Amino acid sequence: MMIKRIALAAALAAVSTVAFAAPVAYKIDPTHTDVVATWSHMGFSNPSAHFGNVDGTIVYDAQNVGASKVEVTIPLSGLSTHVEGLDKHMRTADLFDVAKFPSITFRSTKVEAAGDNRLRVTGDLTVRGVTKPAVLDVTLNKVGEHPMKKVPSIGFDASTTLKRSDFGIAYAVPAVSDEIRISITTEASAERAKATVQPKKK
Repeated sequence: MMIKRIALAAALAAVSTVAFAAPVAYKIDPTHTDVVATWSHMGFSNPSAHFGNVDGTIVYDAQNVGASKVEVTIPLSGLSTHVEGLDKHMRTADLFDVAKFPSITFRSTKVEAAGDNRLRVTGDLTVRGVTKPAVLDVTLNKVGEHPMKKVPSIGFDASTTLKRSDFGIAYAVPAVSDEIRISITTEASAERAKATVQPKKK
């Protein structure tokens, strides 16, 4: 009897471990996500543009980081430089040509561990209809239950540097820098499980 109990306990522990280690899908929270692009303006200043309304999913597997993945859509309707005239210009064919290309997308192709709480995420970045590889250096800020949402949640910061001319956006280069520095902060949460409605007994 004792041996059976020990075997049962071991089996339950194994099931529990597998369940804990399984990948978790998190939905990005656009109200706590910001994508910021910064560039040099003729060497005098370093303006920035913020990209909001971000939508996407992060799948994170702590036990097998390589099984993790990211899919993100950044609608250019959320673009803001806090300068009305610049916002309008960035939407024209000189730059993002928003009428033809209303969003930016990123889809990971590889996720690797890069040290304590650090990841390296490689993926396909599509801007203005052009897709190029991009590599994000990622810091895992926190994983745990969100104190307000009461669901598993995760938070990351990430950064990379790109050349906008690679995506067909060469307006005013080199006076306005070709290199664009990207900084990202994001919070994402697992969706609540839907309650099962039991049929009423007749």
